[in-house]
Amino acid sequence: MFQPDFGFLTNAMEYPDGSDIAIAGNMIQPRAEGEIAFRLKSDLVGPGVTEQDVLDATATIMPCFEIVDSRIHDWKIKIQDTVADNASCGVYVLGKNEVDPRDFDLPNLKMTIYKNGVFNSEGLGSAVQGNPLTAVAWLANTLGEFGIPFKAGEVILSGSLAPLIPVVAGDEMSLEIEGIGGCSCRFV
Repeated sequence: MFQPDFGFLTNAMEYPDGSDIAIAGNMIQPRAEGEIAFRLKSDLVGPGVTEQDVLDATATIMPCFEIVDSRIHDWKIKIQDTVADNASCGVYVLGKNEVDPRDFDLPNLKMTIYKNGVFNSEGLGSAVQGNPLTAVAWLANTLGEFGIPFKAGEVILSGSLAPLIPVVAGDEMSLEIEGIGGCSCRFV
């Protein structure tokens, strides 16, 4: 069966916008991915969650970088490796600007990503299962089958809108989502 994978993030993995993120001693081979993060205002309990349920339960969305990492040499990973490695979760950076998702066409949100001030890549919200709402609903339903709810106040990352970008100490990453705002971090 083919399906997305997922990992668990904690508030200890969260960095504020503009943060310096130390690689040495903390990460092995980090890669940055630009995402849309959802902050919930009410619980979301699957199964049976729809895109409308996700929208109704969401307080705000914001730009986000997830910095994934892997213990598998050269990222030559299989699905079993990512499952064993908590979906290659590392840390995440939330942008300061939070907006009401009802004001935007989420599948058509355009994200532009820069590495060291130079254009690197871009993507649309539709890169995530056709719609970020679909991705969050899928995750709520998948976890709901195991009795794991999303709780009000939690932040859910919807998935990468563009290819993973390898980073090393000295790199600076920034992204911009049209009409919403940006997010950045530096690696030291």
